[in-house]
Amino acid sequence: MSTPPEVRILVVDDHYIVRVGLVALINTEPGLKVVGEADGGEQAVKLFQALRPDLVLMDLRMPGTSGHEATRLIRQLAAAARVLMLSAFDGDEDIHAALEAGAQGYVLKSATGEDLIPAIHAVAAGRRWIPREVATRLKSRQTYEQLTAREIDVLNQLARGLANKEIADKLGISEYTTKDHLKSILAKLRVADRTQAVTAALQRGIIRLSP
Repeated sequence: MSTPPEVRILVVDDHYIVRVGLVALINTEPGLKVVGEADGGEQAVKLFQALRPDLVLMDLRMPGTSGHEATRLIRQLAAAARVLMLSAFDGDEDIHAALEAGAQGYVLKSATGEDLIPAIHAVAAGRRWIPREVATRLKSRQTYEQLTAREIDVLNQLARGLANKEIADKLGISEYTTKDHLKSILAKLRVADRTQAVTAALQRGIIRLSP
């Protein structure tokens, strides 16, 4: 009986300690081998081109090129590329963005090695891997009305602490239009005020705080 070939893996994470831990965990598992490490999305795309791994274990939120942006670029390079997203964030918009970009699986960083290793094997074999808690979050997204691109622009300015007039000036719209957008945002997010709107948007992954 022949031994199946090793699954060659590219590990992508901007946190050194996390990346080293993942590499150590994966390399102790028979049949798995880390062939490259990247500390960001841009480097991940370059290493994917050079190494052509069987699977990319991709962090979601990284400075510069994000995990979902890197995933999209990798899938453009190779439509059959297999990407497993690993993230500390469980917001429904984060998960949706990752899967829409082409990731075939999504695992939370709170998962144990016993959860991660089967996910790697599954995605490497061409199967999808969506744990129950991730599927629940994703399903909850369907119950919300989606925000428009302009409403997200307004939310981003709101998160920076700008007043209505400042938001209007920044986006080149009237103060009346800004208030209209805010009313719509509160309704769609099902919140009562501006602070709750920003909190909900951050938790769901609709917006992110700039470093």
